[in-house]
Amino acid sequence: MTTVSPIPALLPTYAPYPFPLIRGEGDRVFDNQGQAWWDFYGGHCVCVTGHSHPTVVKALAAQAGSLLFYSAAAALPVRDRAATQITAFAGMDSAFFCNSGAEANENALKVALLLTGRKKLAAFEGGWHGRTLLALSVTDDPKITEPFADQLVPTLRLPFGDLAALASADFSDIAGVIVEPIQSMAGIKTTSRQWFKALRTKCNATGTLLIFDEIQTGMGRLGTPFAAQFYGVRPDLITSAKGLASGVPMGALLMTAAVASKLKGGDLGSTFGGGPLACAALLATVEVITSEGLMGKAAAAAAHLRQELTGSVVTEVLGEGLLLGLRSVHSAALKKHLLSRNILVGGSGDPTVLRLMPPLNVSGEALLALIAAIHSFVLEHP
Repeated sequence: MTTVSPIPALLPTYAPYPFPLIRGEGDRVFDNQGQAWWDFYGGHCVCVTGHSHPTVVKALAAQAGSLLFYSAAAALPVRDRAATQITAFAGMDSAFFCNSGAEANENALKVALLLTGRKKLAAFEGGWHGRTLLALSVTDDPKITEPFADQLVPTLRLPFGDLAALASADFSDIAGVIVEPIQSMAGIKTTSRQWFKALRTKCNATGTLLIFDEIQTGMGRLGTPFAAQFYGVRPDLITSAKGLASGVPMGALLMTAAVASKLKGGDLGSTFGGGPLACAALLATVEVITSEGLMGKAAAAAAHLRQELTGSVVTEVLGEGLLLGLRSVHSAALKKHLLSRNILVGGSGDPTVLRLMPPLNVSGEALLALIAAIHSFVLEHP
């Protein structure tokens, strides 16, 4: 008789850590045995202000006590303040709030198709933009895109950072081109300011909307509010999520006035987008980033890690700010070694690259622990 394994109540999606997490504080999380873990994974690049930052917790508690939820059917002062704050922080003009990075990207691509009347998109090799259908259309990950191939929008895919390929590409029928300023899942791949400026020029010449997918590069992580400022290019649309509200689910589509002025009521919508709790968390997040100088701290921490780790078992430190990749031919063993030292890091699509995405206020103690653990790897694995 065949035995059927019981189906768990919670559908398995990712392989979790071998321990449950109970609470978090600053740059550490704690398991059910009370053990502390230095969090250089940040809940997948989410916890920009650290775990349970008191300012964010206080803002959430106050908002929950006054108005837990109302949809866009009602005007909410907290939503208006959040829109004003995030557009000013990002250097954009208007915001549409949603619930996740995939939803933000889905709406950005939909806007490009809607406003241009074109039927084709463009994206880059190695790009990863989400699991909804338009986001899948521009994502370069066959294992999740191929089952839906006949439902995806035609997409021109170009090599990331290749000036010659960009110059020769035909954008005349492209509605929008989406790009991660740093390709995180692909292994923390970067390119030059010159390439981004050439991409902006190309889009201007062809009427193609330029979309920066800043789900991971935004909210101060590169030492500037968004990567748009870091690379000196203003896109037509910026998508944001992950650290936007310090862990409260929230996404945003930020746009220029030229784009926003062409949209009409009903073109975009979301029941939970811009809910009071998320907006209160966003306001507190921006307050913490600015008042505590977290962008400068992120840049300083990154410079310190680059100096201390390059040339160890880590042959190269990739990325910018606190979106970093550690290249090592021993990456799998190194990740296991770090876990044994109570340090959490992330993997990537490149088997030689581990990712660091810690809170922007990561402590000096955490940095020293990571550096010491990496240097000890050589001694324990000669």
